[in-house]
Amino acid sequence: MTNPYAPPQAVVEDVVDPAAGIQLADRGTRLGAAMLDGLIFGLMVYLPFVLAFTLGMSGSRAGQFSSTASWIGLILGGIGFIVWMYFTVKFLGENGQSIGKRACKIKMLRTDGSEVSISRVIIGRNIINTLLGIIPLYGIIDALFIFGNARRCVHDYIADTIVIKA
Repeated sequence: MTNPYAPPQAVVEDVVDPAAGIQLADRGTRLGAAMLDGLIFGLMVYLPFVLAFTLGMSGSRAGQFSSTASWIGLILGGIGFIVWMYFTVKFLGENGQSIGKRACKIKMLRTDGSEVSISRVIIGRNIINTLLGIIPLYGIIDALFIFGNARRCVHDYIADTIVIKA
């Protein structure tokens, strides 16, 4: 007689079979791609705000901030964000790569080896992960998961993705 209260029994494979010719991306390469993505985002979106604020403060008298400079920074930052978003969505749609992943020659796949959808990346790897970021120390825990045998962070488990060499 089987116990109706017993936990389910299943064999679950965590990562694509290495015999399939898929090689997981190195931890350092993933870190480099993430840093490159952050740098590109910062240069395209945050830098115009900082420059406009700096120029607005230096061009005004008596420490007053120029509202024209803030509008220019907002517009340039918005344009930078739109350009960044265009290329990110374009690369993700083509082959599961962000700008940094493309430069580092790595890409995302589902754990079964199929292509990853843009919605899975945006919702699972970005939105949910950002919301979980309000939990203290979550960011550190998410990053430390990369040191497991599967080389997957928490956001990879959430989105059911792996990062491989392209």
